[in-house]
Amino acid sequence: MSKSTATRARPLSPHLQIYRFTPTMAMSILHRVTGSALYFGVLLFAIWIAAAASSRETFDFVNGLFGSILGRLVLFGLTWALINHMLGGIRHLIWDTIHGLEKDQSRRMSIISAVAAVVLTVVVWVVAYAVRGSF
Repeated sequence: MSKSTATRARPLSPHLQIYRFTPTMAMSILHRVTGSALYFGVLLFAIWIAAAASSRETFDFVNGLFGSILGRLVLFGLTWALINHMLGGIRHLIWDTIHGLEKDQSRRMSIISAVAAVVLTVVVWVVAYAVRGSF
């Protein structure tokens, strides 16, 4: 029994050039990215809590950082990441019930969740500023 040295051509996986970028793919990637970004948000929350527990000067300094334009921009982004990640999780829960798995339905759900994340983020910030009393 001799071994054959001939090799068969093995099928190659499709490249990224074959796939067409779809809203469902974009939201899947964003779900992973926002999940990672929320780790950063938890770190900022822990810093804020530690500052509140340490001294008034430290707390005022951290609040000053978070209240600056850059700090508010970061907090706005984290708010969007939290809402986007939550809506992506809800979308996955719906898929777990074997609903919305058809191509057009999953595409529509992805677009709706992307738009809803932006709208809800703006609503949260408008309500927060309205309750606080100033922009």
